[in-house]
Amino acid sequence: MDYLRRLQVERPWLFWIVLFVAFWLVFRLVLFVAAVFLGPFGLPSWAPLAVVLGVLVLVARRQQRSR
Repeated sequence: MDYLRRLQVERPWLFWIVLFVAFWLVFRLVLFVAAVFLGPFGLPSWAPLAVVLGVLVLVARRQQRSR
């Protein structure tokens, strides 16, 4: 974490590019895992995206209620 803080201060443009790429890769990985689990059910191709977004909305709502 200390490395990321130093990177954010010294080279902010590189920090934001790395952060964007990391979020994009994690999102793609989660979509892939959802597609693997939902694949045998014969659902449409947009179903994994809907499931992932639905789970993200549920997590955000639960976090808002806990405050």
